[in-house]
Amino acid sequence: MNVPGFTGGMLDRADRLRHDEEALAAAIGNWQARLLKLHAWEPEVTDDGRLGWTMLSEASEEAEFILLGLDEGRPRFAAFEPAVGAAPAAFRSPTLLAALDQLQMGEAATFAAARSVLDWHARHRFCANCGTPTTMFRAGWARRCGNCGAEHFPRVDPVVIMIAEHDGRALLGRQPSWPAGRYSALAGFVEPGESIEEAVRREIAEEAGVRVGAVRYVASQPWPFPSQLMIACVGIAEGDALTIDTNELETAGWFTRDEVRDVLAGKEGPFLAPPPYAIAHTLLTEWARG
Repeated sequence: MNVPGFTGGMLDRADRLRHDEEALAAAIGNWQARLLKLHAWEPEVTDDGRLGWTMLSEASEEAEFILLGLDEGRPRFAAFEPAVGAAPAAFRSPTLLAALDQLQMGEAATFAAARSVLDWHARHRFCANCGTPTTMFRAGWARRCGNCGAEHFPRVDPVVIMIAEHDGRALLGRQPSWPAGRYSALAGFVEPGESIEEAVRREIAEEAGVRVGAVRYVASQPWPFPSQLMIACVGIAEGDALTIDTNELETAGWFTRDEVRDVLAGKEGPFLAPPPYAIAHTLLTEWARG
């Protein structure tokens, strides 16, 4: 299988250190400890597609360290700067898009973890139960309220991303904000009280007016903008008539396997493919293989 982007992380997440304050302090003081280089939460990337790292002393005095894990025993951290304020928008700048194209697979996974957890801290500095400011614990993987004692943990929002298949063709759509000509799989959040299969059927029906029967899972991917788990599926459509929800899509259409294969191979075709680091690219690749 074509490996989805932002997966293949190589760090030992070292959960054992998250519960041991003395061991965590020793990791922070370790001369081999390194801090992930981020500028407005965008990664610094070396010429060979690796993340940039620096000494922990480069962080501000107010910085709180989040343990990303161990690289062959060497501690790796990200820094949360409380004074920075709100989290950056989920919008991906041209600089970030260029960096994502350069990053090696496992490196992108480390960035995804850091970006998502930093975003969560920025958005959850106050207790959802009583509104009191919270403090970081568990090496940056949780926050605790000093007033009511509630503990809060980083959230991940499940999103289904899928193509409907009918008569050897795949249903793809496009949003008006995308680059001209780009089409991709349909997607939407899984709602409370809903299974993955039910979410796939509902989203395709809502966005394109197509009824789907059988659903099969293909792969998953963390998506750190801000913190989703993308669940890629293929649904078998009962018909091909489209009724497009223009609040969600600009347009949609059916594409043959040959058309999809040509586009993925870089040949001229009826649409532009999603970028390789997006799981929609993995999904189309697997579907095109039959």
